[in-house]
Parts: sequence; C-alpha cells; structure tokens
Amino acid sequence: MARNRVSIIIPVYNEKKTVLTLLKNVYKHKLTNVDKEIIIVESNSTDGTRDAVKQFVKGKKNIKLILEKKPEGKGHALRQGFKSAKGDIILIQDADLEYDVSDYEKLLRPIIEKKTSFVLGSRHMDGSRNYIWGIRKFKNRMYAFFMNIGGLTFHAFFNMVFKTKLTDPTTMYKVFRRKLLQNIHLKGNYFELDFELVGKLIRIGYIPLEIPIKYNSRGVEEGKKVRIMRDMPRYIKTILETGFMPKNRL
Repeated sequence: MARNRVSIIIPVYNEKKTVLTLLKNVYKHKLTNVDKEIIIVESNSTDGTRDAVKQFVKGKKNIKLILEKKPEGKGHALRQGFKSAKGDIILIQDADLEYDVSDYEKLLRPIIEKKTSFVLGSRHMDGSRNYIWGIRKFKNRMYAFFMNIGGLTFHAFFNMVFKTKLTDPTTMYKVFRRKLLQNIHLKGNYFELDFELVGKLIRIGYIPLEIPIKYNSRGVEEGKKVRIMRDMPRYIKTILETGFMPKNRL
C-alpha cells in the first residue's frame, strides 16, 4: 500500500518568539505511516524571524523555504505554499503555539481512511463534542470578549449563507486532499482566505468533518494579528461573494 504524504504549510511573519519552538515541534513529530514535507513561507519579517528560519532549515530534509520579497498577508503566503505542495494531503499550520501538533493524527485519520476529503479542527468543541463559545482568553478581557462575540457573529453569518452548521470555519487547522484545490481559484491575501477556502470547497460539494482540538489562545500583546475593525469588511465581502457567485467562477 502506498504511503500517504502530507504537506504542512506554515506561513510566517514576525514570529521570532515562537517560530523556532513551533518548527522543532513540527519537524520532530512522528506520523504513523505518513510521510511529510514542510513548506515554510516567510514574508520578509522585520523582527529577525527570517534569519532564524533560514538557520533552522539548513541541512534538514523534506523542508522547503519560500522567501517572499514583502509581506502580502497570510492568505497570499498560504497560496504560495499550496502551489509548491506535493503531498496528497495539505495541512495548514500557523507559526505560533496556539495549536498543538499532537492533534495531527486525529485530523489526518478520517482522510487517510477515506471517510472524508476535508477536515476542520474545531476550537469550539470539547472532547465530548459539546460547544464552547469563549475560546479566546486574553489578559485584556474586554478585547477577548469582543473577539469571541465577533467570532460567533461571523460563524453564524457564514452558516446562514452556506446553509451549514459548522462550529469553527475559521480554525487554522484545515486539512484536505490537495486535489480539491484543482476545482477552485483562491484569491484572498489576508485572513479572509479562511472563509474563502472553506466556502468554495463547500460550494463544490465538500462539507468538512469537524474534529475537536486543543487550543491555547494568545492576545495582541503576544503577537495576535487579527484586527476586528480592519478585517471585518473583508470577511463580509468574501462570505457574500463566495456564497453567491456562479459555480463556474469558483
């Protein structure tokens, strides 16, 4: 039986405090009967991250480093990673430590066992699949509250447009068969790509299977880059465009 291969796409920008720990965790993590390639897309950080990443990849196998000339957004970096991926399966991994690489196996298993082609790791479900709404627990409690409310609002809006009941369409852990990308055209450059990717895969017939994962949130003071007022218009535009555009334009 041929072994599965997973391409782990890691967009990186100004993550010097966490990136080396994250990369070591990903590189050392062993997957049963699954080969992996790690694709790092570094967006010309200003805090020394680029030098740290370049040093880390030296002499290591199955790692590809893409160096962008300038930061053009997480979505843009992911799209560059998708183009370079050779694995049967794609797994998205951020360069911070909010998510736990020990969840890889349970995220990959349903795809490897051919139960589905698309998995989301839900931050909003506990081990018993009960819903949890307050996943963001920052030092700034007011900011955490509004981030939680904002997440609930946009998830509800997404579900209304796409007629789904997903708990966490914006989770970073999106895992899917690479061949699915052949049927859609992604254009988002920033965090709106979360909604675009999930929405377009749903539109072509792939409803994701949600799996509970571990999540350790971080706030703005720790490097969180999402900004409600800046990103909100992009989210609304992307959800509406993706939800209602003709299928032949997806």
